[in-house]
Amino acid sequence: MKNLLLLFPFLFLLLSSAVNGAHNITHILEKHPGFSTFNHYLTVTHLADEINRRQTITVLAIDNGAMNSLLDKHLTLPTLKNVLSLHVLVDYFGAKKLHQINNSTTLVSSMFQATGAAAGTSGYVNITNLKGGKVGFAAEDNDGSLHSFFVKSLQEFPYYISVLQISNPINSADAEAPTAAPSAIDLISIMSKQGCKSFADLLRGSKALPAFKESIDGGLTVFCPTDSAVNGFAPKYKNLTDSQKVSLLLYHGVPLYESLQMLKSSNGLMNTLATEGANKYDFTVQTDGEDVSLKTKVNTVSIIGTLIDQDPFVAYKINKVLMPRELFKASDADDEAPAESPKPSKKKGKKGVHDSAADAPADGPSSDSEDQKAADEDSNNVSGLHDGVRLVSAALFSVLIGFLVL
Repeated sequence: MKNLLLLFPFLFLLLSSAVNGAHNITHILEKHPGFSTFNHYLTVTHLADEINRRQTITVLAIDNGAMNSLLDKHLTLPTLKNVLSLHVLVDYFGAKKLHQINNSTTLVSSMFQATGAAAGTSGYVNITNLKGGKVGFAAEDNDGSLHSFFVKSLQEFPYYISVLQISNPINSADAEAPTAAPSAIDLISIMSKQGCKSFADLLRGSKALPAFKESIDGGLTVFCPTDSAVNGFAPKYKNLTDSQKVSLLLYHGVPLYESLQMLKSSNGLMNTLATEGANKYDFTVQTDGEDVSLKTKVNTVSIIGTLIDQDPFVAYKINKVLMPRELFKASDADDEAPAESPKPSKKKGKKGVHDSAADAPADGPSSDSEDQKAADEDSNNVSGLHDGVRLVSAALFSVLIGFLVL
């Protein structure tokens, strides 16, 4: 029994390391009252949810005094979200890794870049390892001019999340550019210019359009079938009654803001604008790696691109028309035309619009240092070790329970 008791500290250590993968940025920052303003705006901009859903992240936190200098600019909430998303790096950087950057500097993609709201490389953050142990940060669109520096580490869970304090907000003209209010967004124009003109034309002359417009400010996610998908579906659409056509169009809208990361983590039933009483008009979100599908009782469609992601409004391109069970039978999907397959874009489009099917970190510039690549490999190796630790700890726990029973 004495030997078994000696196993408890070791077992506890293993179990503790197994749960470190789960993090909550709000709870982490609550331990540091000097960052309450930063914490508050991560919540109201929904960035906190995005941070918590990612497994490899670095948050560059700024204290209340530094946040005041940012708030003095009187940015709108959507614009402030862009600025704060620049302070969230989609890679892990602990204090030690910062000081191990070779060749002095490296470029890292931020969440601002990953969501497609940034133009070109303006969403990348330049991290420079200076002499004397000093580390500076700057937005790439600011000519790499350093004006913010590493202060201290607030919390690190290698290699999941690191929360580091920096001295000042990172300035970026692109991130601070005025962002249109949600209600001012012309969703018809956005769809028409991004390969969903046929669906936009159906919506433009429909009684369903007001429901879409009225939902934007409170949160709206739209799934737009491609032109080829709508054109191939035209015979079925013509056979619907006017009220059924409205229901079908409403079926392609969800009265909530659902970023791609949110969709990936939901994996369940989702109501739509057409849902009312006994008329369920729902579908199921399914994830397979980076691919996200929407499954009805009749057919399954894939998200193949993002037209715009500007909280509280986001629009995706899908490869087929969603067919609800309330209007169609499973056999109706048998004669569907071949659908376009999901494929990430190789080039970024206009500002605020991208064709990638993922909110995943964008590919970094070719100038990334060898040290950065090596650190990334180490991160992957450590993550694998964490998985191994989970298995070992579970096995040890089972063995321990067996001994105690005996």
